[in-house]
Amino acid sequence: TAPISFLDFLRDVGKHFSLGSMIAKDSVKNRLSSEAGISFTEFSYQLLQANDFCHLRQDLNCELQIGGTEQWGNITAGTDLIRKKTGLSAWGLTFPLITKADGIKFGKTEGGAVWLNPEKTSPYKFYQFFVNTEDAKVGEYLRKFTFLSRAEIEALEAKHAANPGAREAHKALATEITRTVHGQGALDAALKASAIVFGAEIGDTSEATFGDVVGEVPTIGVPAHADWLAGKTLPLTEALVLAQLAPSKGQARKDIEGGGVYVNNIKVADFARALGQADLLFGKFVLLRKGKRTYSVLSIV
Repeated sequence: TAPISFLDFLRDVGKHFSLGSMIAKDSVKNRLSSEAGISFTEFSYQLLQANDFCHLRQDLNCELQIGGTEQWGNITAGTDLIRKKTGLSAWGLTFPLITKADGIKFGKTEGGAVWLNPEKTSPYKFYQFFVNTEDAKVGEYLRKFTFLSRAEIEALEAKHAANPGAREAHKALATEITRTVHGQGALDAALKASAIVFGAEIGDTSEATFGDVVGEVPTIGVPAHADWLAGKTLPLTEALVLAQLAPSKGQARKDIEGGGVYVNNIKVADFARALGQADLLFGKFVLLRKGKRTYSVLSIV
């Protein structure tokens, strides 16, 4: 529609639509009856989408448009326009929307969208998205997103009903869909990153995998010219205060002596422990933890 003026659009596209047929669309009727109503922009959008479909049909021989069920009215507006302007046939195919337990759909508009592209949603975050599925939806998602058999899914549902805290159904869902979309290697890395967040040894974790962990926990930037990076050391008590894991060095000492402080997921018992260059992961990170799940990362900037 970029090269088309508003008047030309009304003449060439708008004339093929009656106001009655536009208002009769379920998507429009529902909005008109709601308290919020519908704006002219939203009301006229079906004409824009219809024109796009008509262009695709005429110039690129695209006969089928696919979308969620909420797109049915816009898609049929396109098939009607194509028939009236060109006499050609066109088709629409819609799928039920994937919704959360509260009925809100997945999507960019709603925020928190999950992408298949690993550049937009890393395999780790992809895995976490599905492992945190609401209990009410996990069975539905197992049926829609995995190739597990009915018997396997029903067994997982039974296990979840017996022990919800184990989250076996959620883990199976996240595992299966991450493997399908990103492959076994990416799944293994996602599982490794998840394990680190729960206190597992970092070991031979790759920098990319650890980067996912960094993205999930509070990160404090440390200037690259800091003294302890130039051959000196930083007392762990000071590091805990810097990382906002302790309000004071005195409290940090108590936490260390109490056995609740970890450096790179290794417990520290000596309050006199100091951080040095040998503690840097990939030359720029130190992972600090207090208790079971309170993390902070010192990152060289």
